[in-house]
Amino acid sequence: MVDDTSQTINLSAPVLEKLEAGSRPFSILIQKLTGIVGKTDILYNADELLVYECDGYIVDKSVPDIVIFPTSTAQVSEIVKLCNEFNVPFLARGAGTSLSGGCLPIGGGVMIVLTRMKQILELNLRDRYAIVEPGMVNLHLTNALKGTGYHYAPDPSSQGACTIGGNIATNSGGPHTLKYGVTTNHVLGLEAVLPDGSVIELGGPTAEVPGYDLHGVYVGNEGTFGICTKAIVRLTRDPEAHRTMLAVFQTIGDATRAISEMIAEGIIPSALEMMDHGIIQAVEEAFHFGFPLDAGAVLLIEVDGLEVALDAEVSKILEICNKNNVREIQRADTPEERMLIWKSRKQAFGAIGRLSPSYCTQDGVVPRTRLPEILEFIEQTSKKYGLRIVNVFHAGDGNVHPILLFDERDQGQIQLVLEASEEILEKCLELGGSVTGEHGIGVEKINFMSRIFNETDLAMMERVRNIFNPRQICSRDKVLPPHASDNSPKVSQTHPARRAPH
Repeated sequence: MVDDTSQTINLSAPVLEKLEAGSRPFSILIQKLTGIVGKTDILYNADELLVYECDGYIVDKSVPDIVIFPTSTAQVSEIVKLCNEFNVPFLARGAGTSLSGGCLPIGGGVMIVLTRMKQILELNLRDRYAIVEPGMVNLHLTNALKGTGYHYAPDPSSQGACTIGGNIATNSGGPHTLKYGVTTNHVLGLEAVLPDGSVIELGGPTAEVPGYDLHGVYVGNEGTFGICTKAIVRLTRDPEAHRTMLAVFQTIGDATRAISEMIAEGIIPSALEMMDHGIIQAVEEAFHFGFPLDAGAVLLIEVDGLEVALDAEVSKILEICNKNNVREIQRADTPEERMLIWKSRKQAFGAIGRLSPSYCTQDGVVPRTRLPEILEFIEQTSKKYGLRIVNVFHAGDGNVHPILLFDERDQGQIQLVLEASEEILEKCLELGGSVTGEHGIGVEKINFMSRIFNETDLAMMERVRNIFNPRQICSRDKVLPPHASDNSPKVSQTHPARRAPH
């Protein structure tokens, strides 16, 4: 029990050194934190903490020293103030679906898990906004809006688990953001606890707020500006009608040419997703959708809008697909058939467990016209490193997600995954793209920042971060690489992206 101040608790060495250097033993920190949330909402035993050693990026792991579950903004603020008092690093975590190590507690410290702050505080259909807590699961908001005539547009593939707070941290995308925009286009305002424990409000429920667009700056900060505790999100009117199709192609080249031609014709589908041969096999084995196992690629195409306009748009899409050697096109004629088609895409990642015990999902971006080149390069990289790589991605905006299959128990395979991933992302840059479209930089891609931005750019980003987070005690060692002018105390001397996982 935390009342026993004589107990021995294992704490990571850097954090322990900080606490021992002061006058407050670790047990007092435990007691004070317990006083904020209660005994049932704090973890500090080694076997319990192990659950939080990584997020969806399993290549690197680091165990927090304390995991705590607040239920209000006031509790988050008190926890953060205590971390400052004890000079202990902290970071926020939602569902842990980050794929770039955004939830990795480098060097230990306090992990503030927001999954118990999951309420819808207000639904205002007249003014088209909702106010939600950060632990609200994306899909739960969608379900709460069913039948109202409105929806929340951003829909990441992890929609059934990921939280609105995490979506805001990484500026998440999703299949329907091709037409409707990513998370930042749907956040009107937010409440946040800054790294010193103070609470601020940015933006508001109206579309235009006087002054600087500070909530726009905040979205995508990956936890380095503080902890979002409330979000005001835009609600979008449901389209009058949908047309949803699965187009089966013999080759990836045929499918990518069809994608480019659709966009060139001025057609902006609400979603345009691709699954390659490897994913098709896994999904078919898992769910038996009836996909042809010899197909090179499948495109999920959806258009929406006014009923009177959709048939002409679909006709043009079919013409383009036929021109590019489509084998067959399946159309959803009922809401149930549409949901089944979307299930094949949304559950694709879950089916990968049938292919490999472990996988690493990359997140690069290239111009749509360069998709054939990056996919060819991914195939070459697969052969070069002897790793199986499958692909499922947002083809409409050139956001590729090569999935590298491996066994994390084999240290040699982990190193191959790191090297292959780096080559793929380097190629994305060479083709005029970027190293992330929606997963964020986290710790995984931090070494790429100096390749994308010059010293002046990075220095300006540091200045912005330091306005919010001057001590860098919050989400330490994320997004920006270490800089010569950085004099803050360090928790970890070795960057996790180059450490062997434990």
